[in-house]
Amino acid sequence: MRMRKKPNLDERIERCEALLIRDPAKMRGRWRELYPEARQLWLEIGCGKGQFSSETAQRNPDVLYIALERVPDAMITAMERCQAKGLANIFFIDGDAARLREYFAPDEADLLYINFCDPWPGMKHARRRLTHEQFLILYRGILRQGGELHFKSDNRDLFEWSLFQFPKAGFALSEVTRDLHGGGVQGIMTDYEEKFYRLGTPINRCVGTKLALDPEPEFKPIAGPRAREEDDR
Repeated sequence: MRMRKKPNLDERIERCEALLIRDPAKMRGRWRELYPEARQLWLEIGCGKGQFSSETAQRNPDVLYIALERVPDAMITAMERCQAKGLANIFFIDGDAARLREYFAPDEADLLYINFCDPWPGMKHARRRLTHEQFLILYRGILRQGGELHFKSDNRDLFEWSLFQFPKAGFALSEVTRDLHGGGVQGIMTDYEEKFYRLGTPINRCVGTKLALDPEPEFKPIAGPRAREEDDR
């Protein structure tokens, strides 16, 4: 479902201008200059409306948090949440996950979050899933050695498929659960997660840790969203 365009979107984004990185490629290798006291850099791919982003950044003031989102109508809500909290350690990118190696230098990120990404059902669209082997290899290029990727999904089929992708891309799996909140709420929830938790939908979660590999898995550049959509026709 396409999100309804928010009124006064451009004006609202301008009011949050201090949180938006207009040209992330220029920050490649220099992100920590934005927040020199940061001990680590955490990146969320697809932050949506930002409940998870804002609360995680607020609870970890010694971390530089970068939130990437392709849908400005969702991202503005996230930005306004962070601005209302007065957070100085979080910044936003209006961009595509396929371009992450243009935005970040090798080993620049310590932790990546992927929360409730589009499952793209049907094998025809498998390469568009953010946990596809090639996307995971892409993430290896910006994660430090031993860095982690935290993945959550309500879609059991996507989750089970993803568990086979992580080892192929050189990640060791841990903390695998198919009912994260079965014994009570664990950690910070996204807006989407909170909604489905109330409906009783089990939440799947795992952690992938970047292993040392020699040679590194071959990275095949991923087409941008427009090219991928044309290929799928």
